[in-house]
Amino acid sequence: MTTTATTQPPAAAVARDAHWSAKMARLKARKLPERSLRLCDDDEAKKNVTDAALELAKARTAARAESVEQGIAEDAREEWTVAQPDVATAQLRLDAAERALDDATVVLTFRALPRPAWEQLLRDHPPTEAQADQGMEYNVETYPAALIAACHVERDESGGEVPGMSEQEAQELLDAWPDSEAKALFTCALLVNQTLRADLGKG
Repeated sequence: MTTTATTQPPAAAVARDAHWSAKMARLKARKLPERSLRLCDDDEAKKNVTDAALELAKARTAARAESVEQGIAEDAREEWTVAQPDVATAQLRLDAAERALDDATVVLTFRALPRPAWEQLLRDHPPTEAQADQGMEYNVETYPAALIAACHVERDESGGEVPGMSEQEAQELLDAWPDSEAKALFTCALLVNQTLRADLGKG
């Protein structure tokens, strides 16, 4: 009777494979980056936040100075400061002003596309001959709205994703908004795909 010996892989190789598998799992689990554009037309709400923040800063400065006069230990001054009535009141006003600003603000969130989708979108919107002669990578008339729609992420109150901006809606905004805001809209969708999250260099 012939027996076949089973060769076990070296322990170091097994450990290396397990280590790499764990690292690869982490790499695959990374979420695509997101970037938000905040839009608010309520100047009064913005001013109220600025005024409330200044009021809080003044209250904190006064309280910190008083804590020194009172002989409060350095490691206890922050707790003592935030407990002072003027500081607590100013903080409540700032919190309320920020909530009002949030209510008056529209937030558009954009998520980077996976590389194949990004490259396909470029292929779908090639530059015209004239645009290519000017060094353009895409059709400047059609690509911005397509990218905005492709990257836009909309969430409901529970945080679940729901259908967001269509390409037609994106084009409507680009046409209706002033040039600076239209550029900000397109730039936000563009930057989320082009901003590097990695730290390059020696680790």
